[in-house]
Amino acid sequence: MAALFGARRLEELLRRVAGLNIDKSDVKRVTDLLGKKLNDLLIVGVRNASYNGRDVVMPPDLPLTMGFLESIKEFKKYEEEIELQPILEHLATYPPLERELSVDVEQMLPEIAGALLLIAARTMKTIDPGVKNPDTALWERVAQVMDLTL
Repeated sequence: MAALFGARRLEELLRRVAGLNIDKSDVKRVTDLLGKKLNDLLIVGVRNASYNGRDVVMPPDLPLTMGFLESIKEFKKYEEEIELQPILEHLATYPPLERELSVDVEQMLPEIAGALLLIAARTMKTIDPGVKNPDTALWERVAQVMDLTL
């Protein structure tokens, strides 16, 4: 499966945004979680575009809550550049969406991926404020929370 981020880049990002140290096994876990949640958001966007009578998913179709939008804004403060192409390659590993993404939505994908990373890291720190090296059980709890809320 295509990675959203390179291993070293992901390690640096998580250290920078949440003080987390991850190992190589966590890289796949994080990539899978973020890819799944990004795909879930796009599936809901497709549904909303359909309800709105559009053949293309536009930014208002994405189910981005106020908290999510704040996470995008917060992630931008880190001035991290996330490449679009690895995200598109990762999304291509999922079944095709029923509608195309607008150029505006495609351009938002790096910010959305960054916000998802920030949300996952901050959720982990909320569950266990002292965590530095997350274990499998903690990653599973974070995934469960994200599945319930996103």
